[in-house]
Amino acid sequence: MELSRRDFLYLSGGAVLGGAPATERFTQLDLFPAGAEGYASYRIPGLVRTGRGTLLAYAEARRTGRGDWDQIDIVLKRSTDGGRTWDGQRRIATVSDARRNPAAARERAANPENLDGLTYNNPVAIVDRRPGVVHFLFCLEYARCFYMKSVDDGRTFSAPVEITAAFEGLRAEYDWRVIATGPGHGIQLRSGRLVVPVWLSTSAGKSAHHPSNNGVIYSDDGGRSWRAGEFAGRSSATLIDPSEAAILELADGRVVFNSRSESKVHRRMVTYSRDGATGWSPPEFHHQLAEPICMASLTRLSGGRRPNRILFANPASLTVAKPPAEPGRSRQRRNLTVRLSYDEGQTWPVSRTIEPDWSGYSDLATGTDGTIYCLYEAVKPGADLFRQTTLRLASFNLEWLSEGADNWEKRR
Repeated sequence: MELSRRDFLYLSGGAVLGGAPATERFTQLDLFPAGAEGYASYRIPGLVRTGRGTLLAYAEARRTGRGDWDQIDIVLKRSTDGGRTWDGQRRIATVSDARRNPAAARERAANPENLDGLTYNNPVAIVDRRPGVVHFLFCLEYARCFYMKSVDDGRTFSAPVEITAAFEGLRAEYDWRVIATGPGHGIQLRSGRLVVPVWLSTSAGKSAHHPSNNGVIYSDDGGRSWRAGEFAGRSSATLIDPSEAAILELADGRVVFNSRSESKVHRRMVTYSRDGATGWSPPEFHHQLAEPICMASLTRLSGGRRPNRILFANPASLTVAKPPAEPGRSRQRRNLTVRLSYDEGQTWPVSRTIEPDWSGYSDLATGTDGTIYCLYEAVKPGADLFRQTTLRLASFNLEWLSEGADNWEKRR
């Protein structure tokens, strides 16, 4: 199915590679448009590229668009040609013994439109190094977690298997009533370990999602069994309600955990682990990474024989959403910005705005040819950011991101 595109071509006057001027590329595509296929809003994007080059884009499809406890389905689209065309939308998660989460009672009572239907939430994919293998996790009613597996690049998935028991290992430390994976994507370490960031809540605060702590679950046997790691972020006087996080394996083998929180400094929290599950370093706030209180994305662009380059994306805005401008209150979700680091995330010297207007959650993926993909929440003029959200796919290259100052190496 061919979808309409907005294409822009730039010629760089910047750096030169091999005697030829670099060519900048930037395209956008509304991949999951608000109102399409009976869903008012599409939110919580996820994006991965498999080893065979297939792009898998997945999301929460929300019937009314009225909140996180809406009637929500998990949907997916595939592209085998670098995002130029996409197959039809599919609902991919169904649990036969589904039941409501009691922690949501007050959320649903406050919005009668959400009384019917189930909430499938927080989809997360992990690309395995084995050809065709993709692991997929999701939650049901923020209370149960399930695992599926594809061996054909996301064409089909196995039946969901419940893995909620992995979270039970944390209950002695934190008596949770709500759990969530990701969102975004998980990673496979060089050791083969599968790692997914998660967050948990006792639902004793201002909403069913508050307060919260976060950490990871992991698998060392290819997804057959899952265990909880140690908490990476524990809520405290300075680190307030850590929740949605992005993770990445660094060149030295450590795993960085980059987290959202409601802390008063409005900066992203980072912590490091040698094995991606235990021994997390004391949390620190990264002064360059603004935190409007929103999910963010992290991925690698290059490494190994090429220079180390990693990417980070989030709405880089600290403009007050609603007065008063108290520390720790939400900022406007706009000015979606992609940043580039050459030193494994210690500094972020390069940045460029993808979407200057209202924007929200995003997920990043990269192609072997240097193409960068960002699937993100956007709205059309006059639409509501949460109730009429479109998921838009931006595709661009390093020349566009760096405005010609950095050029993707020619492949031999």
